[in-house]
Amino acid sequence: MVSDVRTVPAVSGSTGSGSSPTVLRIVLGKRLLALREGAGVSREAAAAVLDVTPLTIRRMENSEVGFKLPYVRLLLDAYGVRGSDAEQFMELVKAANRPGWWHRYRDAVPGWFSAYVSLEDEASLIRTYEPHYVPGLLQTEEYARGVLGAGVHRSPEELDRRVALRVKRQQLLTKAGAPMLWILLEESVLRRPVGDSPEVMRDQVDRLLDAMALPNVTLQLMPFSVGPHLGAFGPFHLFRFDVTELPDVVYTENLTGAVYLDRRPDSAAYLEVLDNLSARAASVAETRAFLQTLRKEL
Repeated sequence: MVSDVRTVPAVSGSTGSGSSPTVLRIVLGKRLLALREGAGVSREAAAAVLDVTPLTIRRMENSEVGFKLPYVRLLLDAYGVRGSDAEQFMELVKAANRPGWWHRYRDAVPGWFSAYVSLEDEASLIRTYEPHYVPGLLQTEEYARGVLGAGVHRSPEELDRRVALRVKRQQLLTKAGAPMLWILLEESVLRRPVGDSPEVMRDQVDRLLDAMALPNVTLQLMPFSVGPHLGAFGPFHLFRFDVTELPDVVYTENLTGAVYLDRRPDSAAYLEVLDNLSARAASVAETRAFLQTLRKEL
């Protein structure tokens, strides 16, 4: 999933369980690559060990396929990794092949979004620019229902499942070791009514104010007065991790899929935009005052 630029129209890098690659699997793929190169083994030679094509080795190292335990054990032996080091690696492989907690919502979530939840779940920092809606991690249940049910036909059961997943994801912000969440929110998001009654938006503004009290949440408003800016092309998210093998990953989505970018020039360009917008946006105190005023107007 994380390799160069990848457009994911459906399930990408599926395991036997049908789950998208977890962050742990991505890390192990990169470690397999490092072990192979450290041992001076070519991709062709590694493929010969397994009696597969070099493409299979590349896909394993890029986390585009699940890890078959016999394959990994043979590769570790070929790379000179044996004994307790090999056993520890194999235990990590078993853990990486297990579906994430979100797998039980797979009936209501497109495959390309499972990878997003994995990144979100393991990130130490999440930076977001959002011009359309309140980001999912800060949505109330009724706001989420209004957004997820807009313009598409979904059965009540499917809508309930999608809302339940969104609410479940929000536990991330208050767990031990919660990531830092830094959101740039366009004023248009708060001016666009969502839901069947004014109470939906009032409750949503209250939710944003409550979230701003969390030590790991920063929210800045992009007021209309800022005018045109570099981020206006669409929403995006940047993930940063404590794991050294993982670079920053940028996520954007479209109507039928998603794009994950991890090349440094790409992530650096998005990071520059975020820094530029943060400098131009309302301060946290100004954003809080805006929300409090808006709350009285709703």
